[in-house]
Amino acid sequence: MAKQQVSRDTPLAELTLRRYERPFDLKKRELVKKLCLSLGLLNPGDSRDVIVDVLVVILESRKTGQPLTSGEITEKVVQSRKQEKLKLLGIAHSNIRRQISRLRKLYLVEKSKNRYRIAENGMLLEAFAEKVQDFVLPAIVNRVRDYLRQVDDEFS
Repeated sequence: MAKQQVSRDTPLAELTLRRYERPFDLKKRELVKKLCLSLGLLNPGDSRDVIVDVLVVILESRKTGQPLTSGEITEKVVQSRKQEKLKLLGIAHSNIRRQISRLRKLYLVEKSKNRYRIAENGMLLEAFAEKVQDFVLPAIVNRVRDYLRQVDDEFS
């Protein structure tokens, strides 16, 4: 009996965007949580929202201009979650590194000499506009158009 071929459809790029109400009168953590939801970094109803704290910690470090190691980020995330009286879910160092990696894939955070900071120590809006809006999104939309065109041709 011949082995059955398993199809692996691995995307070249992936982007999830959600639209929420305009930000109004939100505390810092809630504001960052809505941003994470909007960017697809967090799904609605997720109880494990440590990525929110990771991003808050990295954003706070921008004030000092000092990039942080993953260990420092982990420590600050634990402190922050305790201070906010949140469950200490997802605070394992390996998970924090995974969340940092997710932020890097979206070009919001960059790594330099094993330290992490907001891309080019700049503003998130600039990083999003330069990398995602101007580069990733058009590439994805163009490829989807290619598939739409091909499907239309096949089924016409």
